[in-house]
Amino acid sequence: MALLMPASLLMVSATTSADAADAPQNTTNARQAKAKGKAKLVAMPQIVQQGKKPASAGSAKAALTATIKPAKAGRPVALQVQKGKKWKTVSKTKLTKKGLAEFGAPISKGGKALTYRVTAAPYKGAKAVTSKPTTTERWLTASFSDDFTGSTLSPSWSNRGIYYEPDSLRECSKGDPSAVSVSGGTVKLSVIKDPTRANERCVAKKDGKSTGSFDYRLNGHIGTEGSVSMRYGFAAARIKTHKLRGQHGGFWMRPTTAGGGDPRAEIDVVEYFGDKHPQGGLTSFIYSTKNNKAVKTGSWIKSPTSFLKNKKDGWSKNYHVFSVEWTPKMYVFRIDGKETYRTKVGVSDQFQFPILSLLSSDYEISQMPGGDKKLPQTMNVDWVRLWQA
Repeated sequence: MALLMPASLLMVSATTSADAADAPQNTTNARQAKAKGKAKLVAMPQIVQQGKKPASAGSAKAALTATIKPAKAGRPVALQVQKGKKWKTVSKTKLTKKGLAEFGAPISKGGKALTYRVTAAPYKGAKAVTSKPTTTERWLTASFSDDFTGSTLSPSWSNRGIYYEPDSLRECSKGDPSAVSVSGGTVKLSVIKDPTRANERCVAKKDGKSTGSFDYRLNGHIGTEGSVSMRYGFAAARIKTHKLRGQHGGFWMRPTTAGGGDPRAEIDVVEYFGDKHPQGGLTSFIYSTKNNKAVKTGSWIKSPTSFLKNKKDGWSKNYHVFSVEWTPKMYVFRIDGKETYRTKVGVSDQFQFPILSLLSSDYEISQMPGGDKKLPQTMNVDWVRLWQA
């Protein structure tokens, strides 16, 4: 059953076509008259919640994505919610070059699912089109949710990477509980100086060459291995990143040890390498194995500022929801419900568990402006949610 797509992921469509009696006589216009307009709408979980302060995961908005054909960039598209026998427009946007219209809207009212549809107005020769309704019912309840309330981690989480590991390119840093704290409804993952090695210096290396000597570091690095895992569905985390280069924050997933499988099967939902990074700082990667060889798929997220709300927004200034949609055939990555990247390469069929980390790897330590004096650096995570498909 886990291999079957949930009904709510199936995109629904409606079509319109020109009346044959009114079709123009010339060949070009005749083809246009026969062309069908299509509108498809998909409802997803609550993965839209940009904001300055911590907020309840339950108040996040559901993501809804419409695909409109013909794809005419700039075409007005409206999202409507059903109220009795009537439809009310709740949001408007314009079609992208790829024919997408992406929305964030409430997932429920009074605990009950909502039904939505999209309508696209006539535009540059394209006739008006309306999608069939789709409901948010499938995603009302997450299979795992942690809002990081209280002052300690829940039993679901444990610390990772607690040894200095040269083979993992972290000879100068290791995971430690003292770099993790819970307060104000968030878990704070930091890179701090290791007080037990205050009188020592570590020689950091990049590509086997020294980049200088630095303080030993402790990393915030936690996961739910042996406690919480999933296979297929959505995984999301609301994160406000750290600021400076020299370390990278991450929300990622690794396979459980039970059942064997590919030990390299890793899903890097998002990594952030600091403000003012020349390539924008955000990445999504997939690790897998093919023909006994390691395969790395993914890249720097293109035009990352286009996913910010405005010029005052920023990854280290405000919270954003980073998510992955995982099906048996594909990964789709999103920021606040807007697609950043998709791939069919290296899709895992194993159960995976979520990980949160702020890691200071040897190859990047020398990149931090101000060096050791700028420690600590901190990444804040407001909540984590999984929706098992």
